[in-house]
Amino acid sequence: MDTGFTVEQLSAAASDAVRAPSLHNTQPWRFRLRDGGIELSVDPLRRLPATDPSGWGARIACGAALFNLRLALAVAGTPATVRLRPCPAEPDVVARLVPDLPRRPTPTEQSLHAAIGRRFSNRAPFWPDPVPADARWRLSEAARAEQSWLELVIGTSAVNAFAEIARSAHRVLERDAAYVAERCAWIRSEPSPDGVPVAAGGPRSEPQDLLPQRGFGGRNRAPGRDFESEPLVAVLGSAGNTATDQIIAGQALQRVLLTATDAGLSVSMISQPIEVPGAREALRLSLGRFGTPQMVMRIGYGQPGVTTPRRSVDEVLDLPVVPA
Repeated sequence: MDTGFTVEQLSAAASDAVRAPSLHNTQPWRFRLRDGGIELSVDPLRRLPATDPSGWGARIACGAALFNLRLALAVAGTPATVRLRPCPAEPDVVARLVPDLPRRPTPTEQSLHAAIGRRFSNRAPFWPDPVPADARWRLSEAARAEQSWLELVIGTSAVNAFAEIARSAHRVLERDAAYVAERCAWIRSEPSPDGVPVAAGGPRSEPQDLLPQRGFGGRNRAPGRDFESEPLVAVLGSAGNTATDQIIAGQALQRVLLTATDAGLSVSMISQPIEVPGAREALRLSLGRFGTPQMVMRIGYGQPGVTTPRRSVDEVLDLPVVPA
């Protein structure tokens, strides 16, 4: 009896997996069936050589896609056992999933799965309403459930210290002409299945802004629409910084993002202090944490928005060839 996953199960689960976030919305993943298992790989054609020379960002994105894939299969009643980086000879293979014992999905899996289609990066200013303690606890527990940690940066002095690290990293990156050109190449002013639409890029940065903004061609903001003066900043970290650690952190990132969406919160990601090694180490030291920071998030309550486009599932599947 064939106990592996089917093409139909792969296609259905991948339609949720592709909703994961990625740097510049490059969507650097591919999915295939092999020997009854689903394999998720980094797409080498969608790497960002200037922005992500080490592949960290692609692995974080694929880890986030992996979490969505796990959720989709679990909610369908066909949960999977996951093995990370299963093929030493194929380092681009992020994970292999094989069928586990069938079971009913948990309420948490159902609520997180329902949030996949509603999650989006909100780069606009948030409202001044504070994030309540129970929501903060849920976010920290979400990271912990995926073998990661979430440090909330609390207090004016701590937020200002983080902001200085983030702005310094942003200045370093913006001096790299190749980095700037690569970002501009992924800005979309016309409908496109990938890249960052100008409408989703957030407002243009202004001198009074506390935190750095990537230049995605957004509009000038209306008077009085400044960013919050003391945002809730959350740093997601992992035990180490190997390729496997980064994939684990990507899964934790997506669980945190979906938990935030389920709680009615908005999130934008700030990766500049992660992309610059010196800034990442300064951030780690400022937190007094063991391990490695893998992503920074700004969390709060914001106005509704729309999700960014995705490529069709057919474009990211590598289906087995059926003999004639």
